[in-house]
Amino acid sequence: MNYFEAFVLAVIEGLTEYLPVSSTAHMIFASSYFQIQNDDFTKLFQVSIQFGAILAVVFLYAKKFFDFTRLQFYTKLAIAVIPALVLGKLFDDYIDAVLGDPVPIAIVLIIGGVVLLFIDKFFKNPTIHNEQELPIKKAVIIGFWQCLAMMPGTSRSAASIIGGMQQGLSRQAAAEFSFFLAVPTMLAVSAYSIFVKTYESTGSKGYELISATENGWQLFLGGNVVAFIVAVIAIKSFIALLLKYGFKLWGWYRIIAGILLLIYFTR
Repeated sequence: MNYFEAFVLAVIEGLTEYLPVSSTAHMIFASSYFQIQNDDFTKLFQVSIQFGAILAVVFLYAKKFFDFTRLQFYTKLAIAVIPALVLGKLFDDYIDAVLGDPVPIAIVLIIGGVVLLFIDKFFKNPTIHNEQELPIKKAVIIGFWQCLAMMPGTSRSAASIIGGMQQGLSRQAAAEFSFFLAVPTMLAVSAYSIFVKTYESTGSKGYELISATENGWQLFLGGNVVAFIVAVIAIKSFIALLLKYGFKLWGWYRIIAGILLLIYFTR
């Protein structure tokens, strides 16, 4: 992986992680285009730069994350993330198998886009307008919705936002809780990849693989910085666009992108 490829992947991560378009799909397509998708460092890089995206949420919502008097906020996140951790471990091998083939991911991208075109019609009367009003039980249900993203191409953001709206949250409240839930989810995934999964596949811990790769630490640190900056911009823009246009904009994007990618990978 060179600096340009690392920069592009980091921009994609920051731009798509919190949008309902599937960051995993975009990263796979980009790495496939660069023909670096089978490189062990690339696989680690794509997961580890999520840390930069995580910091973007913590930075933008610092008052929530560092208000230690609100224990219920941490309780909701801790309990809501459990379904993804358990099911993610159980279906880890299956997920890896699907990640190796971009064609079904492109198909899921299209299907998800069709769903987003109509999703706003189903949830018109929200009863919860901020995270503080969200009961723990509903937070757990949203956590199960998030598990739909285990099918690459689905989008963790889309699954958890739709789950939030299904539980009565407004668009903005659902989007923000999706951001909050992403922090423990992606932190756990990143840590597992660096300290466990990379070792199982390469015989080296993640930090050892980074050290053994030419310019590995520069790529790793630079990628996280880029992902952080882009994610901050993406989160702010997404909330405004979501409130104004709903999900249709992202639905059409997914359909068009999925069709183009399906043509590219089956030609």
